[in-house]
This record gives sequence, structure tokens and C-alpha cells, in this order.
Amino acid sequence: MSEILVTEKTLPKAYHQALLKLKEKGEVVDCADWNTTCLDSSMTIEIMEPLAEPMISKCFIGGPRELQQYIMEMLDGILDFEIEKGNWVYTYHNRMAAMKNQAGETIDQIQFVIDDLKRNPSSRRAVILVRNAEDVSSDDPACLQHIQYFVRQGKLECKVLFRSNDACKASFMNMFALIMLQKRVADALGLPMGPYTHRANSYHCYERDFASLDGYVKRILADEESCISEYEDDWQDMMEEELPGIWESVEELRKH
Repeated sequence: MSEILVTEKTLPKAYHQALLKLKEKGEVVDCADWNTTCLDSSMTIEIMEPLAEPMISKCFIGGPRELQQYIMEMLDGILDFEIEKGNWVYTYHNRMAAMKNQAGETIDQIQFVIDDLKRNPSSRRAVILVRNAEDVSSDDPACLQHIQYFVRQGKLECKVLFRSNDACKASFMNMFALIMLQKRVADALGLPMGPYTHRANSYHCYERDFASLDGYVKRILADEESCISEYEDDWQDMMEEELPGIWESVEELRKH
């Protein structure tokens, strides 16, 4: 499997380069569990200034509402109730903020990394573990495996590992939300943001989405600037306007 490294200043530039490199260097492999094929690579995406504008790529499935809701799912657990209802096995937020230890105690791993880095800024123990023993026999094991934070040169760095990451349908929203989580931890520590590094051992595009990848690549190569938007001066307001509708949908799901 090809190993690809992308390093860029901003999130959308890094994401776009990852798509271009996947198209150029990825290998078509079988996906027997899904009776299909995919274009696959191992991808490391390094974003040197994760909060630098512009932050938004338009080359993903969704818009302001989908991005806002995904952030709220991952950071605030707005759909964690689906686990109790038996509809979902887990959510990323539940694994991060309410994982059970061997004694059955609930552990808030987000608070743990904050406390650990306050205790010792040079710590290498500030890890959020998402994968757990249940994933070994699960038909839906977590794609996100772990998140590790470091304080280096007075800044909070974040390194993320995915075992599997859908390039076209998931990776941009994954990165955006995890950068927002990095900011939340940095703010709690009173530190500025350092680089964000996103590692996917399998960074892939399924055969059914080859046309989408081709379309994104063509748009990026033709006029990349038209594929990029500001967050604070553009999308943030549009995302906040979606909040009432998101909460209404969440309450409807909670009732059923």
C-alpha cells in the first residue's frame, strides 16, 4: 500500500492535496466484506496552522448543517441517546467522554487529557482511546482509534489515528471536528494551537464514489480557490443558523 505524506498550512489545502494524491498514487484493492473495490492508500495529513483561514472546503458531502451537526455529535454527544435506545453501538463522543473502565466506572477521557497536561505539560500520556475490546467482535468497529495531545514549544499539538477513513464522505468533517476538539482542549489549558496531524492507515474511496472523487479533483485542479471558503466570516454564521433545525431534529429522534 502506498505511503503518502501531505503537509500544508491550512485544512482545506491539506484536504485537497490528500484527494489529489489519493487519485494519483492510490491502489485499487478488493473490499470483500462490502463486495466492492476501493482506491486505497496510507495517508498522513499534517496541518501546520489548523485554525488559519480559510478553513472550509466545499469538496465534501454536505453543507453548513451537516458540518455543524457533526461537530455537535462528536464534541457534545447530542446523539449519544441512540446508544441507550439500542440503535447504535457507540458514538465517538461516548467513547471519548463516557468510556467504562474494567471496574465499570465512567471515564471522561477529554477531561483526563486536560488534567494530565496541566499536571505535566511534557506528558506523553495525554491519550484518548476510542477503540475498545468490543470492537474486536463488532460488525461496526470504530474507525477512529486514538487521539494524542502534546505540548511542544508552548503550543498544543494533536495527533490522530484512524484505522480506516473514507476520503470523500468523511475525512473533511472528521478533521474539522477534531480540530475543534483540539481547540477546546487548548482553550482549557490556556494554550495556542499547534499542528494537527491526521493519520489514516487506510485512506480510501469506494468504487461507488469514484465519480465524486474525479469531480472533486477536476474542480480543485481547475480553480481551487472557488472550492474554499472562510469559516469565521462566512460559514460560521450559516452553521449557527442551522442550530434550531438541528435541535428540532434531535428532539424528534429522541421521541421515537
